[in-house]
Amino acid sequence: MAQQGVLLDQDQFCCSVCLDLLKEPVAIPCGHSYCRSCIEGCWDQDVLKGVYSCPQCRQTFSPRPTLSKNNMLAELVEKLRKTGLQAAPPPALCYAGPGDVACDFCTGTRKQKALMSCLACLASYCETHLQSHYESPAFKKHKLVKATAQLQEKICSHHDKLLEVYCRTDQQCICYLCTMDEHKGHDTVSAAAERTEKQRQLGMSQQKVQQRFQEREKELKELQQAVESFKVSIVDQRRHTISPVSSSQRERERER
Repeated sequence: MAQQGVLLDQDQFCCSVCLDLLKEPVAIPCGHSYCRSCIEGCWDQDVLKGVYSCPQCRQTFSPRPTLSKNNMLAELVEKLRKTGLQAAPPPALCYAGPGDVACDFCTGTRKQKALMSCLACLASYCETHLQSHYESPAFKKHKLVKATAQLQEKICSHHDKLLEVYCRTDQQCICYLCTMDEHKGHDTVSAAAERTEKQRQLGMSQQKVQQRFQEREKELKELQQAVESFKVSIVDQRRHTISPVSSSQRERERER
């Protein structure tokens, strides 16, 4: 029964970065724990930014926090290793291949394939690192879209805001701050409303094209029928023309 209890809670002893049992577990200020090498690898990529974040809750820290060993967690993990109880094997990893969007939070040379991209975080997440967006209240209002490599194209280059407004005057997507500056007084609607309208117009255009195609197909069939009728008429005329000539020839031959 004791072993069963450990098995049920063993996910608490796994690092959310490498998905394996914690190795030299360290705690960061927000309370989450990682393998020392995993969190250091993540933060080494943020050195130029000078802002460091938690891969799970995305809480940011500046300056870089000093990592402290989580002694209690280290002892528990060591007991797991000594008793031979290992964490359940992680789900089959789906690594990003050519043309796929890689997870921005996976470490190592091979990263998992991202499932969704966050327009607020401007990052893409695999199934594992996406969980915080579903579980943490802090991310409830973040907008997730299908994983895309063109995240920067959805952000205003002037204001670093999401392009969620469409300017019909200039025929382009803008952010809400643009409506107060260079697009002030223009005919604007939400990007979602414009997308819906464009889809409606596209659907009507497709219906018209389909209707025109059906009309042309009907005209072609009528033309083919007319050609066939004309061919039959010509054959009948030839038959009637040749028939009298043949009869007169037979009469002359009888007379001879």
